[in-house]
Amino acid sequence: MTKILIADDQELIRESLEIVLNMNADMKVIGLAANGLQVLEQLKATVPDIILMDIRMPDLDGVQCTKVVKEKYPQVRIIILTTFDDDEYVYYALKYGASGYLLKGGSVKELTAAIRTVINGGSMLNPGIVNKVVKIFNQMAQVNFAMEVDPIGVRELTRTERNIAHFVGHGLSNREIADKLSLSEGTIRNSLSTALSKLNLRDRTQLAIWAVQTGLAVNAMIEL
Repeated sequence: MTKILIADDQELIRESLEIVLNMNADMKVIGLAANGLQVLEQLKATVPDIILMDIRMPDLDGVQCTKVVKEKYPQVRIIILTTFDDDEYVYYALKYGASGYLLKGGSVKELTAAIRTVINGGSMLNPGIVNKVVKIFNQMAQVNFAMEVDPIGVRELTRTERNIAHFVGHGLSNREIADKLSLSEGTIRNSLSTALSKLNLRDRTQLAIWAVQTGLAVNAMIEL
């Protein structure tokens, strides 16, 4: 059973999400919060598996709340609920450890699929705005807020691992990357895990940011 905490400053959205998510046999909403401070207070009593986190909330917004939650409760997965107007907020939330983002107003099917993907260790980058976010990452990469990685690990990346990072930077899933590289999905999964370990990165979202910041996502795939 996936335990979910919903954080949104709009009561109607909180209660609507609670109703639709509780209709799934494998999901249970265990808390509702109107801002980041309420999220942190609730975590003292009960720790969820996933937080659906609105970006713009009073007192403590979703970006800063994400940073604090991932520092104190690194096992908690966070999905950002966003709009097209939240560009910079989305960037920082992903950098601080969110597992992905969804546009508000999406379908229930997309939301439940995202929750299941993230709880199984994946990341959720809404395909409808992947190109937009890649552009944002490129812009943000110009400021002095680069993703820090192990320089030795960068040199140790194999061609396959670099190609995987290239495609992760474009928001492709493991299955899509496997098709691109003519490898099994299991090989992609294992190579991705190895690359993350070498670079000392937490998840594929951070890898995507690094790939864009370094230009790896823009450069052509390395021939195998």
